[in-house]
Amino acid sequence: MEFLASLFVGKPLHILVVALVFIVGYLTLRFVFHCVKRRTHLLFIASITWGAYAAWEWLVRIQTPEANIRVDLLLIWPVLAVVSAWALFRLFR
Repeated sequence: MEFLASLFVGKPLHILVVALVFIVGYLTLRFVFHCVKRRTHLLFIASITWGAYAAWEWLVRIQTPEANIRVDLLLIWPVLAVVSAWALFRLFR
C-alpha cells in the first residue's frame, strides 16, 4: 500500500497516465479490432474514473498542499480498484 501511495498520492500526472492507458486500450479495441461495444465500454468507464481521480488529486494539491491525512482515499481507492478490476475481468473473460 505504501508503494501505491508513493506512486499516486500528490502526483496527478501519474494518475493521468493510468487513465490514458485505459483510454488507449478502449480506442484500440473499439476501432482497430472492432470489438463489441458491450465488452469495451467498461474500459472507457475506467478511464473516466481514473481521469476524475487525477483531477481530484490536482485540486487537492492546489488547494491544500500541506494535507497529510487523506481520508478521501479510503473511498476513492476501493472504487478505482473495483472499477479497474471489473473492466479488466470483463475484457479478458
